[in-house]
Amino acid sequence: MARIVGYIATSLDGFIATPDENLDWLTQQPDLNLGEHDYRNFIKTISTVVMGRATYDWVAKYPGEWEYAGKRVIVVTSRPIDNPKGPLETRSDVPALIDELRALDDGNVWMLGGGKLQMAFMERGALDEIEIYVISEIIGGGLPLFPPTGLRASPKLVSAQSFGTACARLHYRFD
Repeated sequence: MARIVGYIATSLDGFIATPDENLDWLTQQPDLNLGEHDYRNFIKTISTVVMGRATYDWVAKYPGEWEYAGKRVIVVTSRPIDNPKGPLETRSDVPALIDELRALDDGNVWMLGGGKLQMAFMERGALDEIEIYVISEIIGGGLPLFPPTGLRASPKLVSAQSFGTACARLHYRFD
């Protein structure tokens, strides 16, 4: 059975992007070295990437190669995607998608992007783990790590680790 995981960065004040969806604050720490937790190592453990439509639209607007070549990519949307940037599938039924993902046995599933889709999975008990990288930047507003939905949960802290003065990694497991 596939594990469904989150891997996301947040500012110290709890935002994943500025109001204009900019991530420049992530590059304010040029010497940040996450070692074994680096994205390039993380992505090697992933066979399927799941993202919402807003995240797909954000990723697709940037020039260059499709970043998820060799991965199965599923975009959760009810609208068709004309001329997709890379090979992908679409789904609109989150409960059916969760069942489909749980049946996979070829690697982990990454919930990529904003907290909205991650929250939808958490509300259904379908997010197994999440790594949150808290970056030492206060950006003053923007897209929240998790939108307020009324969900109450008590994930278990697996580990906490600092990376100099720039970042703290918090690894949680949902039981």
